[in-house]
Amino acid sequence: MKKLVSLMLAASAIAGSALAQQSPPFAPVTTDIMAPKPNSAYVQDARGVIARDPFGLCWRTGYWTPADAVPGCDLPLCVEPAKLENGKCVTPPVAVVQPPIAPGAQPVTPVGPVVTSEKVSFSADALFDFDKSVLKAEGKSKLDDLSSKLQGVNLEVIIAVGHTDSVGTDAYNQKLSIRRAEAVKAYLQAKGIEANRIYTEGKGETQPVADNKSAEGRAKNRRVEVEVVGTRAK
Repeated sequence: MKKLVSLMLAASAIAGSALAQQSPPFAPVTTDIMAPKPNSAYVQDARGVIARDPFGLCWRTGYWTPADAVPGCDLPLCVEPAKLENGKCVTPPVAVVQPPIAPGAQPVTPVGPVVTSEKVSFSADALFDFDKSVLKAEGKSKLDDLSSKLQGVNLEVIIAVGHTDSVGTDAYNQKLSIRRAEAVKAYLQAKGIEANRIYTEGKGETQPVADNKSAEGRAKNRRVEVEVVGTRAK
């Protein structure tokens, strides 16, 4: 009798084991009110905290995509006031708030240097005798006046350009215009202006400002233009 009972129990255990192997594993039931875990594309522990490998990198699941990236793992962790924009921490511009102006008070305008550029045209007849490149007394007086106006100017450069009328050959007029510009440079240099601040150029008869057919027009074309560039404090 005991043997029969033992055989029946053994057969029951074998049948139960076989049934268990054939049955699918238990699957948890989900309902519409169960919300998915945040950052579900990463491996998380029971608390919902993303797991990290020994190197501190976040573990990704097999279905992770770049769209699932989160700050602190595959995106930078921004510190306020920086905001995450297009995968980068962007700090918004800081607005400069001006203090309120008291009634009746005038706003204070910052005072700084002002760039100045001035071009002066001198008649060559006033600076030189006819067909000469040696400064006359009248010419020196005019350049003295120009030098006095440079006081208080942080000088950058002076450009002296000589011009002639159309009388004579092109080659001769070109050389004459250069000699006259060089004479102006030499005089300004003698007044204490550094030579490397003064540039000269000769244009000959190529840039007339009046008609060379009249004596009056030719006189206007015989000239030396001096341009001064620098900064002056307000």
